[in-house]
Formats: sequence, C-alpha cells, structure tokens
Amino acid sequence: MSKRAYEGLMVSVSGVRGRVGEALTPEIIAQFAGGFGAWAKKGAGGWKATIVVGRDSRVSGPMFHRVVLSALQSVGCDVLDVGMAPTPTIQLAVEHHRAAGGLAITASHNPIEWNALKFIGPSGLFLDTIEATEMRAVVEGVIERATWENLGIIDTDPSAIDFHIDAVMSLPFLDVDGIRRRGFHVALDCVRGAGGACMPRLLERLGCRVSGINLETDGRFPRSPEPVAENLGELEELVRDKGADVGFAVDPDVDRLALVSDEGKAIGEDYTLALAAKVVLRYREGNVVTNLSTSRIVDDIARERNRTVVRAPVGEVNVATRMRSEKAPVGGEGNGGVILSEMHFGRDAPVGAALILQLLLEEGRPLSAIVGSYPRYFIVKDKLDRPSVPLDAVYASLREAFPDAEADTQDGLRLSWADRWVHVRPSGTEPIVRVIAEAPTKEAAEGLIRFCRAPLDELGR
Repeated sequence: MSKRAYEGLMVSVSGVRGRVGEALTPEIIAQFAGGFGAWAKKGAGGWKATIVVGRDSRVSGPMFHRVVLSALQSVGCDVLDVGMAPTPTIQLAVEHHRAAGGLAITASHNPIEWNALKFIGPSGLFLDTIEATEMRAVVEGVIERATWENLGIIDTDPSAIDFHIDAVMSLPFLDVDGIRRRGFHVALDCVRGAGGACMPRLLERLGCRVSGINLETDGRFPRSPEPVAENLGELEELVRDKGADVGFAVDPDVDRLALVSDEGKAIGEDYTLALAAKVVLRYREGNVVTNLSTSRIVDDIARERNRTVVRAPVGEVNVATRMRSEKAPVGGEGNGGVILSEMHFGRDAPVGAALILQLLLEEGRPLSAIVGSYPRYFIVKDKLDRPSVPLDAVYASLREAFPDAEADTQDGLRLSWADRWVHVRPSGTEPIVRVIAEAPTKEAAEGLIRFCRAPLDELGR
C-alpha cells in the first residue's frame, strides 16, 4: 500500500478513519483489515488466530462489515462476529474469548458520512504506538493470503451485549437492589447508534423507568452525534417534560456518556468522569488518570479523598496504559469516557451510567445539587483546520508569551496556572487542531482561546 493511498485518511495509533466513498473505500478497509489479521497471526505465533469483529449502527457499517469478514478469512484468521455492538462490548469480548485481537467498525462521534476501523490488541486495549507501527508495516507490505484449505471460518457470539451488561451488574460496589428500589426515572438519547441495543436493557435491569429518544439503531443520526452540551437540547427538553431524575446521552459506539441534570441542563461531559470517580474512590485505593484536556473538576473530587490526578496524552490507549502502570482504579477522558480498571481498560458508557446511578443513590440528593456543591469552571473548546506546516513554531511562541505557565509537551502543548489552563493539539481523528481552555469565567477561557488561535490562524493563511 503506497503512502499516496493514505491521502484523505486519518490514520492514528488506534485506527483509520475517512469519509465513506471518498478516502474510505471497501478496498482500503480490506487492506487494513487483512493487514491487521496478518499482524495478529504473527503475534499468535503464526497459528490461526481468532479476531472479534463488531460494528456500530452507521449506514455504511454492514457494507464494511462484510468486507472485514472476508479480508480476515483471506489471511487465515477465524472470526467471532458479535454484530452490532458497543465498542466496549467488542473490547470485553476480545478479553473474554482470549482472542488475538478485535476490529470495531465505527467512527465513534464523527459525523454520519465518516466510518472507521478501530484496532484492538489481544489485551482488549487499542493498539499502542509500537503495535500500530508494526501493524502498519504489514498493511503497507505484501500481505500473505491463505490457500483454500487454510481460509478462516466465521462464528457468531449473539450474547456479547448480555455478557457486557452482566459484567456491569456484577460490579462489587454497585448496590443493584438499592438502585432498583429507588426506581430512577432516566431520560435516554442514543442518537440512533449502537446504544439502542444496550443502554435500555441495562437501565431496565437496574429497575429504571426509561423515557427514550433516538433509540432506533439505523445509524441515521438526527443531530451531530458527539454528546456535547450544544447537541443535547432535545434530551434537556425530555428531562424537563418527563420530570426525569437524570438524562443520559451516548455517542454512536457507546464509549462516551454525557449527563443532563434533573433541572434539564446539560452539565458538560467533563463531569461524567469526575462524578464516576467520586463513587469509585470511596471503595478503591489509588489515584485517577485522565488526559491533558480534562477539567479541573476531576482534581477537586480526587482531592476530597486525598488522591492525585495523573495526566496523560489524549487518547484512550494513552490513559489506559497509564492507568495500568499507575494501578489506578478509575480514569478516563473529559469527553465523557469512563474507564474502570477492574471491569476492563476501555471507555465504557454503560459502566459510567451505572456509577452515576450509584452516586445518586448514595448521595440522596439531585444531580443538580451535587454539581452545584463544587466550584464551577468554564471550559471552551474550539477547533480550526490543521495547517500544512508543523506546529512547533506555534508552541514556541506560546511558551514565550506565557513564561509563568507550567508547560506540558506530552501531547501538543498544555499551559497551566493555578486556576486555568489551555491545551493546543492536533486531532488524531480529524484534520483539525483543537484549542481547549478552562478558567473561572467564560470570558477568561475565551480570551485564552483567542490568544492561542492567533498564531494558528496566521499559519493557515
């Protein structure tokens, strides 16, 4: 595969994304899936390897699903097909079946015209940098195909989602009986993604009364699928109209969870991890791991239990591997992704939802009151087209402009002070640069954004 074939694709450590029918074609999917399978076979000692395959609900998903199955068979891999399922379900299935790897066909929160392959290693984690480099070398080389008698076979696992739900229900510090007795009323928005196949079943097993919208699993997203506050107006209205205790919104592959309070206000996806950690830290020792773009509210909650927050580069695998090395019980990202280490090292919206219900049970007060008891931060997220030149000059100019700031260069540039921070980094999933700032006031956060955008805008001219 030539470097030219990558044009228009977003190739990152954990996957490859593109617009369907443009950069992302069945041929590209076949090449990456076949290369992944060949790489996984090498890791299994050259023996026939089993790969778990699943997808979200995107319209292009069934087409790419068939391509992936054939590509894996063609390199002699057996396939365990879990069908349409959340990404964390696929990760759990890799671990449960001790598979050589997994492929999730999903573009996560990207718009409807996108799709992608996410590469999952035998540990159930997304590939790290070394694994991804090795795998891409296979993709770009000559992939050895199996002869007729060595083709892979396909089996199915229709119980993968039930296994995932059972695992959530079995969490040792989840008071299932107490949650059932409380009978929470939950408003739910699954944006017509794979969450419709999982979230209502989990909530019903927890004794919740569910008022749902966009639970169909046809992939025809009625709005921008990212579960950020500006996209949750319909869910906010549903909470108010139904008098629900809480609103849950998930993204199409169900690894991110956003919350709407009992007052019908989206509280910001950064609060999901913080509030989930509030529960876990009551029962487990250790610190919290999150990425460089996550709100200081996580630090406030960790401080209640005399714990610290360890920061890692953006990206689930970066947080997960740091959690493993730090032996952290909980971690995740400020985009609504919660990782509970004793469950598995992957962002998991069903886990997040269960922990939030446990928090509401233990606190005995509304979500709005819990959130209102903490300092309010204002986080502003901006993005712009990625310039064609490296960003090193931008980083240098910003460090020079803010010599009093603490600089972290693990992932782009993060400048932090006692009460605010700003993070500038190229996205790994879209051809953009993200600029995120947090401060005690919205005006201060917006000021940091404007200042940091200026040299980026200059580069783009």
